Amino acid sequence: MIVPTMADMMAQGKQPEVLFWVGAAGSFDDRAKKITRAFVKILQQANVNFAVLGTEESSTGDAAKRAGNEFLFQMQAVTNIEVLNAYEVKTIVTCDPHSFNTLKNEYASLGGNYEVFHHTQFIKKLITEGRLSIDDSVLKNKRVTFHDPCYLGRANDEYESPRDLIKRLGVNLTEMKRNKSTALCCGAGGAQMFKEPEKGNKDINVLRTEDALETKPEIIATGCPYCNTMMTDGVKFKEKEAEVAVLDIAELIAQANNL
Repeated sequence: MIVPTMADMMAQGKQPEVLFWVGAAGSFDDRAKKITRAFVKILQQANVNFAVLGTEESSTGDAAKRAGNEFLFQMQAVTNIEVLNAYEVKTIVTCDPHSFNTLKNEYASLGGNYEVFHHTQFIKKLITEGRLSIDDSVLKNKRVTFHDPCYLGRANDEYESPRDLIKRLGVNLTEMKRNKSTALCCGAGGAQMFKEPEKGNKDINVLRTEDALETKPEIIATGCPYCNTMMTDGVKFKEKEAEVAVLDIAELIAQANNL
């Protein structure tokens, strides 16, 4: 799987249609890399002209900002903005709602103005434009529930794109009791991913997994690599790995289209 970098494109005098912002999880976490690969296959199937920054991509600074280190956030953001603006990037797509939120809402004040898509929004756009179709026979009638990522849902009011894609798979989508604007966080946001939880009688990811398991799903669909980790850990804690799969929407589409 060969993906061109912006440097490659620039050397050839080309400008891609979109920059794929891979993000820290999608670059370094072995589980999240599978989501990255699935999305790349979808982009390639739809003949999207895209590129990545490769080694020039740094953390958006989301975790630093949420943890209260505004200085580090601005250092990381300004460095990224200089790189993006040097390549004249206009449109960005990412599988990570944290990167999506930061690039879309927090870079503009520092000089980074881009059209930013979450991967579910971009895939839906490709379908609307007739560039991609989804085979609804492969996963037909599978029981699926969807966990809303905080930084996609409540932070950016995007609830329908992921659900629209899931419904196109021909599956049986069953909502959790807490969904959309009342969805419960998986516990990874706000830089909590990188620390031990505070003492209590139950970890939040286990509580959220219990919400999901109440729907008796075969698949818990996610739209965020951090949510994917937390829900996977929750399923393991509940000893349900043999019965319940945790998969990103990009992975479900890639699976349905035999990519």
